Amino acid sequence: MAVFLSTFINKLDRKGRISVPATFRAALQDSSYAGIVVFRAVKHPAIEAAAMDRMEELSRRIDQLAEMSDERDALSALLADARQLPFDTEGRIMLPADLAKHAGIEGSAAFVGRGPTFQLWEPEALKHHQDEMRTRIRTLGLTLPPRETP
Repeated sequence: MAVFLSTFINKLDRKGRISVPATFRAALQDSSYAGIVVFRAVKHPAIEAAAMDRMEELSRRIDQLAEMSDERDALSALLADARQLPFDTEGRIMLPADLAKHAGIEGSAAFVGRGPTFQLWEPEALKHHQDEMRTRIRTLGLTLPPRETP
C-alpha cells in the first residue's frame, strides 16, 4: 500500500494542471490506476486524494454496512463525489475547478502526506489548520495508541 509523507507546494498552471510530487508518484507506481482519485474533504476546506487501491478498500468497507442504512447512504456519497485524475506524461493532473474552489486553491496547492492518503490544501489555510492541530495535540495531551503485539 502507498504511504505518503511530507508536504510539498506546487503551482497550478493557467490550464489548471498541477504536478503531483515525485515521491507521491513513486508511492503510486504499483497502483492499479496511473493517477489518483480525489474527492472533497468532509471536515475541512481541502481535497482528499488516494490511490485507486485505497478507494477500492473504502468501497469494500462501505459495502459491509447494513443495506439501506443511513450510514451506508451517507458514506456512499464519498464515492459518488470521487473523480479519477490520470497523470499526464509529466506527472501532472488536471485539478477540477469545483474541487479547487472547495479548497480555496488558486495559484498553488500544498500536497500533504497523511500516510495511506494525502490532501491538497490552499497553503495559507494549511498553515492555520496545522497550528490548530498542534495546539489541540498539546491541549488534549494526545498520543498514539499502543503498538499491537504480534
